[in-house]
Formats: sequence, C-alpha cells, structure tokens
Amino acid sequence: MFDISGKIAVVTGGGGVLGSSISRSLLEAGVKVMMLDIRQEVLDTRIAEVKHLGDVDGLVCNVLDMESLRLVRDKIVAKWGRIDILVNVAGGNLPGATLTEEQTIFDMKIEDYTKVTDLNLNGTVFPSLVFGEAMANSKEGSIINISSMATYSAITRVMGYSVAKTGVNIFTQWMAMEMAMKFGDKIRVNAIAPGFFIGDQNRAILINPDGSYTERSKKVIAKTPMKRFGDISELNGLVQFLCSNAASFITGAIIPVDGGFSSFSGV
Repeated sequence: MFDISGKIAVVTGGGGVLGSSISRSLLEAGVKVMMLDIRQEVLDTRIAEVKHLGDVDGLVCNVLDMESLRLVRDKIVAKWGRIDILVNVAGGNLPGATLTEEQTIFDMKIEDYTKVTDLNLNGTVFPSLVFGEAMANSKEGSIINISSMATYSAITRVMGYSVAKTGVNIFTQWMAMEMAMKFGDKIRVNAIAPGFFIGDQNRAILINPDGSYTERSKKVIAKTPMKRFGDISELNGLVQFLCSNAASFITGAIIPVDGGFSSFSGV
C-alpha cells in the first residue's frame, strides 16, 4: 500500500536543501529520481552525495522556460519510459522582496517582488503543465507542490512569497480538479504546507549571529504548540505517502506540516 519502489520521480530545485532531502528519501524508498536545477555545479555535488542510494540523475533546467522543461521531459521519458511523480520544490525569496522591521510595504523592491512571485508561482505552474502532460498520456501520476504557512494568514515582511504561495494553493486545487475530471482518478495533485524550518534562506532572520533565537523566532515558537522548529526530513514521510497508493483518494489537498502552528490561535 505504501510501496513506491520502481516509480520515476522528477524533483525541481533538486540542488537545494529541501529538494535534495526529498530526492534522498525517494531514492531510499526505491524510486528512480531525476533532480532538476538551474545550476550544474550544484547538481553535480548533490548527485555525488546520493548516487550510492539508487538510480539518480540530474539535468539542468529553467522552471520558468517551457521549452527547457519540454526538452527535459522528453529526455526523461526516453531514459526511463514515463514520469510517475513530480515534486515542485523550486522556489525561494530575495532580500529586496523581504521587508526589514523599519520598512513599510511601499519600500519593497518591485523588481525583486516580481522575481519572487514569478519563481514561486509560475515555477510551480509551468513544470506541472509540462510533466503533467506526460502523466495525462499514461493516465497515472502524482504531483506534489510546496505551499507555506504564509498562505494561512498574513505573516509580516514576506508579502511576495506569501502572494505566490497562496497562488500555488488555488493552482493545486484547480490542477487536481482538471486532471481528475479529464484524465481519470489515477492522477492526483496535492500540496504540502511546511511550517517553520531553519534553512539557508531564513537563517538570518531566525537565528542571531551568536546562535540564539531572534525576536521573530520567539514569536514563531510561541505560536507553535510543539515548541520547536521542524527538521527538513520531517516532510519526507508525507511526500512518500502522497506518492503511494495509500493516498489514492486524496487530491486537491493542502496539508500542513507545522507542529500545530496553523491550528493554534495563540490563546
């Protein structure tokens, strides 16, 4: 029921911390994994770290370029015959689209805001359309998008990221509906909404130079019933579940993995 061995997975943003963690967990479950990233040198490093675990390869790809995505899709199908799983991890934020405590919304750099919304929203939509077409042809597959706690209610300082990830939520539901109604019940589209995990992108606003928590971190912990940050590996179990037949009637869902953050009022 939970077995996903032998499946073919594509992970965008495979060179990043989250993408490489998910790729590793899928390899350990017996999945063949194609890691995509825009940086060849990062891909090479990540593949070297996990190649002992199973059948893994990497391709340079721009998730905002439909032609680049189509070329990669055709290479994967030629190599492995099909695509069963797509995990849309590519995304991120930029300093200019993240406000400081002293700034207001009117100080945001519009160029960075546009880049952030484009990468996080269209960087999910475009791969879903391209690789989803391969799934439509075979009438089977699972697409997993990455949402955020920033879509449940307004979180200060990260408007661009919040807007884009909220768009990912409605796209997830829309794509799930479209695939099920037009191509059958074997293609599912869901999203994971991570809570607060300390990574390279948010470390500076969550951890002080001396290793202590910032005031922002203390606010996060105060609203997290489990009273801790998550570990990035704690997303892997849900990814594997959503890829498996155990989740055969789950589509269009946005599932939080957040230590209770989204369910707690703070009182």
